[in-house]
Amino acid sequence: MEFAFFDAKSYDRPSFEKYGKESGITFKFYETKLNEDTAKLATGCDGVCVFVNDTVDAAVIDRLCDAGVKMVALRCAGYNNVDLKYAKGKLIVFHVPAYSPYAVAEHAMAMLLTSIRRIHKAYIRTRDFNFSLNGFTGFDLHGKTMGIVGMGKIGRVFAQICKGFGMKIIAYDKFPSGDYEFVELGELFKKADIISLHCPLTKETDHMIDETTIQKMKKGVVIINTSRGALIDAEALLEGIKSRQVGAACLDVYEEESELFFEDFSGHIIDDDILARLISMPNVIVTSHQAFLTEEALNNIAETTVNNILEVVKTGQSQNQLSVKD
Repeated sequence: MEFAFFDAKSYDRPSFEKYGKESGITFKFYETKLNEDTAKLATGCDGVCVFVNDTVDAAVIDRLCDAGVKMVALRCAGYNNVDLKYAKGKLIVFHVPAYSPYAVAEHAMAMLLTSIRRIHKAYIRTRDFNFSLNGFTGFDLHGKTMGIVGMGKIGRVFAQICKGFGMKIIAYDKFPSGDYEFVELGELFKKADIISLHCPLTKETDHMIDETTIQKMKKGVVIINTSRGALIDAEALLEGIKSRQVGAACLDVYEEESELFFEDFSGHIIDDDILARLISMPNVIVTSHQAFLTEEALNNIAETTVNNILEVVKTGQSQNQLSVKD
């Protein structure tokens, strides 16, 4: 079997080449993202392997079908970039629902600690042999209220990490379960000192943090997002930071990231004024969708993706298959 592998990076290849070779699957790696113009690269392939910023809309689905493609293998958990309704009956779509909840949860905590203890600024300052502590006063996590939106595998691992710091946990989930204090979303926004997002992007969650909800939050709230960029209205967040309503933001995702993240623009002028202004803020940390990036996660992503493919070949479906009801 052959799969066209879009948006390929150097760190993707080793694990996919390993599991592909063991399973008789050849991955043809392309650095370009999947879109209507590049779909023809999949001609003759059994399927495509795509990531978060690849486009799998109706036009692309038609091109893939014309190219003889039968499967879309998402090597990620999120699938908001796929038109599942249009794909029904045309393509078998499956994803990797969990690769390493520890990777994402630990990255969320790493960003939080870096932000509130000014570690990123201390690193820069001491490299210039400046050992002043002015401007570095942070605050204890112990005793603070962490509001977690989305209590799936990642949210629960993050909750355990926060418990280790002696934090109080309140949570919101559409389908609450487990031994946690679940509250309504409005109450969480009102009570939490820190809010961390661990939910999928849907019509219901799109811009769940906007101008209105930010005003309901505690003054000086810290917001963490390692899920999907469009959960937050970036312009509203920027205004919240400027007005001092938001005390800090830790963003591993951004709603307009698709043309920027995973690429090197260090020698270019960025046209996205909102992102440029967010990055310029002293209380904002932006990482480029790297929360998933650990050796363990990359290995699990490749292994699960290959197993999904083999399962479809053997039985005609996968336990990780996606459909419109999802």
